[in-house]
Amino acid sequence: MKADKDDKSNGPATTTKRDKSTAAKPQGLSSKSVSKPGAARAKKKADRRTAAKSGGARRRRPSVSPETVAAIFKRFAEIEPEPKGELEHKDAYTLLVAVVLSAQATDAGVNKATRHLFAAADTPEKMVALGEDRVRDLIKTIGLFRNKAKNVVALSQKLLDDYGGEVPDDATALESLPGVGRKTANVVLNVWFGQPSMAVDTHVFRVAHRLGFSNGRTPQEVERDLMAIVPEQYAVPAHHWLILHGRYICKARKPECWRCPISDYCPMEEKTPAPRK
Repeated sequence: MKADKDDKSNGPATTTKRDKSTAAKPQGLSSKSVSKPGAARAKKKADRRTAAKSGGARRRRPSVSPETVAAIFKRFAEIEPEPKGELEHKDAYTLLVAVVLSAQATDAGVNKATRHLFAAADTPEKMVALGEDRVRDLIKTIGLFRNKAKNVVALSQKLLDDYGGEVPDDATALESLPGVGRKTANVVLNVWFGQPSMAVDTHVFRVAHRLGFSNGRTPQEVERDLMAIVPEQYAVPAHHWLILHGRYICKARKPECWRCPISDYCPMEEKTPAPRK
């Protein structure tokens, strides 16, 4: 860089032997600009990550046939025509609170806590009056109970302030509530309001990949894929079927393939054999 400065300030300079050797190098191959080993590979990985974050425009969706998808959900419907969620609730508000509490917790654990919580406060007004400290005491058996208690009281106050104490049936409005994300909103819309939405938890994410319904890298991508391929007549209960299937049969570590009702449609080559008696 010093030579460049001198050239600019003093006009044309005589070319030395060192200058000739430098000039002979192809442009862009100086010691400061030579690419490090692996830089190209790193750039490709970075490009893939960027594409995934921007919506996965470069992602190719699985080519599972509509006939196979329809057959799978038809069989689910034959086995369990009216699937139900396992979180205990009596209305939209108690369902909303239960789903917020269920993050990183089991439904059984949440039900155990909400029986005491809802006995003390089952409306937004009562929850706000109960207060964060008391809510925290009643749900302390659940993971992340401190932050969840704060969110439950805050969302209850927002329902009173902005929605007349009623749970809205709109995704954007639900996601504006403290502690309510896309998955929680989808559960409430599906379970209580009967809207065709797809809450993608770890079970749905896993089952969708194993069945070839999606190869999405994020819950949002998997949700889009499922909403695009699930037949309209199964759009509402599909969410429950996939969750229950993943929870009790298509388990993460050791799927119980020997008793899977849709194993003949599953593209996984390796099936878990029945345990020896």
